[in-house]
Order: sequence, then structure tokens, then C-alpha cells
Amino acid sequence: MNQAAPGLDEGVSAVVGRRVHVKVPATSANLGPGFDTLGLALAQYDELDIEATDAATHDISVHGVGEGEVPLDASHLVVRAMAHTFAHAGVPMPSIRLVAHNSIPHGRGLGSSGAAIVAGVIAASGLLEGIARFSADDLLELATELEGHPDNVAPALFGGLTIAWVTPDGPRHKKLIVHRGVSPLVLVPEHEMSTALARSLQPESVPHEDAVFNVSRSALLVAALIQSPELLLQATEDKLHQHYRAQAMPETDRLIRALRAAGHPAVVSGAGPSILVLSSDPSERAEAIRLVEESAETVWQPLPLAVDFLGATVTQIDG
Repeated sequence: MNQAAPGLDEGVSAVVGRRVHVKVPATSANLGPGFDTLGLALAQYDELDIEATDAATHDISVHGVGEGEVPLDASHLVVRAMAHTFAHAGVPMPSIRLVAHNSIPHGRGLGSSGAAIVAGVIAASGLLEGIARFSADDLLELATELEGHPDNVAPALFGGLTIAWVTPDGPRHKKLIVHRGVSPLVLVPEHEMSTALARSLQPESVPHEDAVFNVSRSALLVAALIQSPELLLQATEDKLHQHYRAQAMPETDRLIRALRAAGHPAVVSGAGPSILVLSSDPSERAEAIRLVEESAETVWQPLPLAVDFLGATVTQIDG
């Protein structure tokens, strides 16, 4: 990250009064075999209007998902991500006025925390335009430092299908364009799932043959998503994490088994409990929705979504 020359006071005064509009997509990580590596951006968005002010405190309001539930002070995840980014730029964090319109479900495996972190990072970068410059790698590193893993924040930042990995110099990513025949469907239950709980169910080691199995399926999944959607059912097989977590979300596991038995490429979305179906035809999504409606014991909301190819955006708003 390159920093500009002005002193701290000058940096703060230059930021106050600036406004940005931020739009961040939902994401689904893992995609079956690509544990902590593959992620997909989906066309379901949180949108935020943010202004730097000289007020004594932050002014935060949340509408939609999380309204009345998330904190409305400096502990709000977007604000924390902004503060983290300002600190890296060497500029004190001003007070902000934030209005969030959220539609990404919380605690359902659709990257809501990653989206909030990305929103804060790119909002800060937008407010700091002309004061500090951030490369794509800078943005990914800042977001990953808060999220812990790059597999959700990478697609939220850059859109499309992303492969994310970590190097001694920080996280890196490769964005790929998904085949137009891929038609994602997310099935969202009423209950939540703790990512920390899901991760606690993972063993410290796995059998060698299971690791080899997942390497082959991960490679095949990339090919299926960008070139050969007809291979998605085989490509989404997994032996690395989903069956270990099944005990914590039995209905998710049961529905995935039923969907896959009927030929639908269904996987746990992120840490769950939502289900991602990577259909190769829009008509298959309708069949998957009917199957779940007929066999689910609880209510599941179907979200037929497009792949988001753009990723997070930040737009300057003139005063």
C-alpha cells in the first residue's frame, strides 16, 4: 500500500464530509471439495451509505437483515473493518454516519461477516482516495486479517469464482469467469449455524486417500464451473469436511443426500446450514426446490441467484 504525504491532521480534515456508497455480494465458500480455497460470489447484496463526519460519535442504522440485532457502535463489524483500514493507512479514524440495507442472511453460510468486512475495507479505501492507495492484494490482505480465511472475502471483493491461497507475503487470489450454464440455487433454513462450531468438528488430520480424493474433485470442480457444467455432480463430491459437520446440521445433511441422489449437485454453503445447488440448467433449480419442499421437516427459503461477476463496488457521492 502506498501512502500519501499529508500529515495526520490534514488527512483527517480531508476525509471529513466525504461520502461513499458500497455494494457487496453474498458468497458461498468451499463449494464441496474446495475447503478454505474456493468461493463463489452470488447476486444477493448488502448496500451501505457511509459518510465521514466530525461528530463526537458514530451514527449507525441498520435496515433489513440484522436490524435490532447487530451493535450500533464502534464494535459494528463494518466500522471495525474501516478502523483497521484507516490504521494501516496511518490516518486516524473519523466518526462515521452509516446506513446499511442488508439482505445477506446472517449465520447461514452465505458470507455475511465476510461481506461486512469487505464493505468496511472498501468504504475506507473510498474515503481515503487521494490520501492512500490500495492495491487488490492490499484489500485482500486487510480483509483476510479480520476474517481469518480468504475464501469468502476474495469472491466478495472481486466477484465470480475465486481460488484463494496464502503465501509468506500474504493471501492471493485468482478470479475466474463462471460458465453461463451454471445456475446457482441457495436453500436457506430458519436456523443459524456457528462457523466456530462447524470448524471445531473438523479433525486435525484426514486419511491420505480422502485428501487425494478432494484434490481430484477440486481440480475437476474448477473445470466444471468454467467449462463443463455437466460434470458438476461428480465435481462437488467431498470427503474432507461435510460429513464431519453433519452431526451439527442433520437436516442439511439429509437434504443434501436426497438432492444428490436425485442428480442435483448440492453442497453445504460455507459453514452451513444453507445448501448450495450448482445446477447446470435453470429447470433443475425448480426440481430441486420441489424436492426440498416435499421432504424438508422445517421451512427452507429458496433463493435462485445469479453469479455476481463484479464483486464489491465503492462509489463516491458528491456533496
